[in-house]
Amino acid sequence: MKLRLMRMGKKKQPVYRVVAADSRSPRDGRFIEILGTYEPRAEPSRVLIDNDKAVRWLNDGAQPTETVARLLTQSGAMDQFKSASAGTSP
Repeated sequence: MKLRLMRMGKKKQPVYRVVAADSRSPRDGRFIEILGTYEPRAEPSRVLIDNDKAVRWLNDGAQPTETVARLLTQSGAMDQFKSASAGTSP
């Protein structure tokens, strides 16, 4: 499982969805769940991610891509994940 970006929008005006998808499926192909959006052309760029869904997928073992990991850090989901995983480990 991967947490990755799925390109949407018009030509030269990208908007990305942050999705949970099987690592074998194509970039814009099948996905399991939409976690949020990323709009890089807005000034400043806009990141809207459902942190609860993202943390649930991270706890289930999904691996974020480098870009999605950076976006999750911006939204605060990585901090939630690290604090939740640090509290559950012995």
